[in-house]
Amino acid sequence: MTGHQSTRGGSSASQGTFSQLRVLEKQIYRGPNVYGYEPMIRFQLDLGALEEYPSNKLPGFTARLLELLPSLQSHGCCYREPGGFVRRLIDGTWLGHVSEHVALELQSLAGSRVTYGKTRSVRGQPGVYNVLYSYRDERVGLIAGGVALRLVNSLLPQELQGVEGLAQLLPEGSSRIDPAAPFDFAVELDELRRLTKRYTLGPTTQSLVAEAERRGIPSRRLDDQSLVQLGYGKYQQQIRASITSKTPHIATMTASDKALTKQLLDRAGLPVPQGEVVQSAAEAVRAARRLRSPVVTKPLDGNHGRGVSLNLVTDEQVSQGFEEARQHSRTVVVEQYYPGNDHRVLVVNGELVAVAERVPAHVVGDGTRTVKALVEEINQDPRRGNGHENVMTRIVITDHVLEILARSGHTPDSVPASGEVVFLRDTANISTGGTAIDRTDVIHPENATVARRAAQVIGLDVAGIDLISPDISQSVHQTGGGIVEVNAAPGFRMHLQPSEGQPRNVAAPVLSMLFPRGTPCRMPIISITGTNGKTTTSRMVAHILRHAGKLVGLTTSNGIYINGEQILSGDTTGPKSAKVVLSDPNVEVAVLETARGGILREGLGFERCDVGVVLNIQPDHLGLKGIETMEDLAWVKSLIVEVVTENGTSVLNADDPLTLKMRKKARGKLTLFSMRGGGECSPELQQHIDQGGTAVVREPTALGDELVLYQDGQRQPIMRARDIPATMGSFAQVNVQNALAAIAVAVAQGLDHSVIRAALGSFSTSFEQTPGRLNLYDGHPFRALLDYAHNPSGLAHLRDLVAHLRPPRGRVIGVMGVAGDRRDEDIRQMGGIAAEMYDELVAREDELRRGRPVGEGARLLTEGALAGGLAPERITTILTEREAVEHGLRMAQPGDLVIFLATEVEGTWQQIRDFDSSSLLSSLPAEDPDPQSDQQGAYHD
Repeated sequence: MTGHQSTRGGSSASQGTFSQLRVLEKQIYRGPNVYGYEPMIRFQLDLGALEEYPSNKLPGFTARLLELLPSLQSHGCCYREPGGFVRRLIDGTWLGHVSEHVALELQSLAGSRVTYGKTRSVRGQPGVYNVLYSYRDERVGLIAGGVALRLVNSLLPQELQGVEGLAQLLPEGSSRIDPAAPFDFAVELDELRRLTKRYTLGPTTQSLVAEAERRGIPSRRLDDQSLVQLGYGKYQQQIRASITSKTPHIATMTASDKALTKQLLDRAGLPVPQGEVVQSAAEAVRAARRLRSPVVTKPLDGNHGRGVSLNLVTDEQVSQGFEEARQHSRTVVVEQYYPGNDHRVLVVNGELVAVAERVPAHVVGDGTRTVKALVEEINQDPRRGNGHENVMTRIVITDHVLEILARSGHTPDSVPASGEVVFLRDTANISTGGTAIDRTDVIHPENATVARRAAQVIGLDVAGIDLISPDISQSVHQTGGGIVEVNAAPGFRMHLQPSEGQPRNVAAPVLSMLFPRGTPCRMPIISITGTNGKTTTSRMVAHILRHAGKLVGLTTSNGIYINGEQILSGDTTGPKSAKVVLSDPNVEVAVLETARGGILREGLGFERCDVGVVLNIQPDHLGLKGIETMEDLAWVKSLIVEVVTENGTSVLNADDPLTLKMRKKARGKLTLFSMRGGGECSPELQQHIDQGGTAVVREPTALGDELVLYQDGQRQPIMRARDIPATMGSFAQVNVQNALAAIAVAVAQGLDHSVIRAALGSFSTSFEQTPGRLNLYDGHPFRALLDYAHNPSGLAHLRDLVAHLRPPRGRVIGVMGVAGDRRDEDIRQMGGIAAEMYDELVAREDELRRGRPVGEGARLLTEGALAGGLAPERITTILTEREAVEHGLRMAQPGDLVIFLATEVEGTWQQIRDFDSSSLLSSLPAEDPDPQSDQQGAYHD
């Protein structure tokens, strides 16, 4: 197995463990994740008493496993060579690790080859493991995991058998597994193969996706069939099998009308058979007489050779052919029959790329076996499958086959003479059991011209031209023959893996047509993560890019924005939201706020990014989903800089130790940003600058803080911090820091410094630009400030700003709550910081209680405030947010500053604006001549 690792924590199982395997939880990662850079399934497995039974302590287990799955011997595991996993089994490895390898091998045997997996012990839970393995289709992958566990369980001694929680490994909508049902491995593997064939892409679409992957073009499956997006944003193309987003609809409609197609080709001087459109068997017979037999009957708008009958001579045969065609279309075509070989000529973008001679399904007699037995032997060819699932298709004896056999005097029970060729189909379609011989190198130039012109006349970018010719190496103008069909959405199987001759990579010219050399396939992706500042920094970056003339797609914790217009509200910082932006056909650059939760839940919504930014690592969301420490949190967020492209840029905060440490695993070029520039530089930052590295730093000067770019040893001042309205005269240090990161991103994107200055010079903390982030409202006799500080670090930064905003004679009133998924100590700590900030506190309950009893969050917040020295009479508890906000507004007196830390940002802002403060106007004091008041006025939006 490529890249497999298996680790084990604690050697002793806890007392009183149970004897059953238990699936505790599962997660589907659909993109790069904390465990690997490809889609993976993780299930958490509790071995119970089986923690004491590695494979070498289970007599006969390894032998029976290898008997059922001998291909496991090819797995390299940590030894990275065939036989490595068998060595692990013999030496002793745990059943979670075994299940991982079995799940991978089952998928490969079912036709969905995957190789990457790993098994990790769960910290603090002896006997519990995270089992991870890659997949191509998540439904197949989930079922493979369930079958793997049932297989492993079936090989255990009877007294140790039993699996719980298998239902978690069922795809949505699947029926439940009966744990009491006997396990039949052959049946389960056959069912897995059936599901793989049902769910995975067909050979044509898969060849195009694989070619896209080889070229570094991202792909995304859009439905359960074959609709696939290639590329991102405005550069994307779509395919459905070999229909592309460049295929004209009118051309596909024309190709589906065989009579119209033939008429257009005939007008263009191309060789086509004469024919007529008929509505009845009698009309078909009369048309055949006029055209002179032999003739062909076929549906007007059929495909895949369905309903086509060839070489019809008698009236009875024509009537039967009409009825066969009528089953597939209301209208039937009768046309001249061209004798010769059936060739499919594939034309892409006006150029011939492949030719295959198609031979109808047939058997060759041996003088002893029946037709039926010969068909059964042919179907044993491993290259044959059902429908389009394999290189060739199994032959099925249908009523139509019986008719064709009857014409030659045979039945399925006939015994053909030795060497006698018995045809089972008139048409040579691969989908009906035909075979293909590559003839690309021998087609006559005039025949190639005929095919190219036919595709151009119909207007198809990808066309399958069915050309009948006695000898494709001779011109049809000399030998006779011509075009009998032009197909939109031609299948590629016969060219990719012909029965005979050279395989042709026909997907390559299609991709070259969709993405010509030098044409981009992806837009720049900028991913921004960290504990605090993600939303504001993302908005700053988007604002700069829009000033540069780019059409920006932005995801934030407030919603998704396309070109500045909100298309979806809510917390949209996960992979699903990223995919909304990446699939938008107008977007030129994506700015993606990327939160911890989405990474842990599903992985990333993109496979790599051009700029990855980590702003900081602060204590938040600890104790959730296995993230217990700051180092754990850094491990999650560092994924962003691990997936930066080779030519991209990783932007890291040099002031944050855990973030700076990520530079060891960050990819692309490294850019650092720091609030401590000039003489305050850390040794690491100074060394980076001295070595010509890129850094954006704040440097204090006599005229105020200056934001400076260091690049290639050159010092380049960008602008003063106070010239950015969002910094509130440089007092909002968090936004100074956010601006440094935004400048670093803009520089990485090659933007001119004048654009950066102009953009940041117009970026404020107005509700319109940064909803819920330091929004000041001065429409009342008191000031209101709306913010989203939701952890101790964020609240401490707000406290520092409030020290500058504090009114000279008024009070500071705080209305706040804390999400219930924070640790008790975090909520109490925020209460303590609140005591330092506020003269009055309205403690509310956050709507996101996350399992806490009603009122517990407000109680913990109050406890922290009391411990911080705020008097009990200064604290009011009102649980609901709307009522708490109303109370805070009513408490306010002229000159007060009321701070709202909102969960419902838009509703709270509207509530602030709508508040009737007219009764306070009469009590307004005279204008304060204190110059500090004027200075504070500069912070208004």
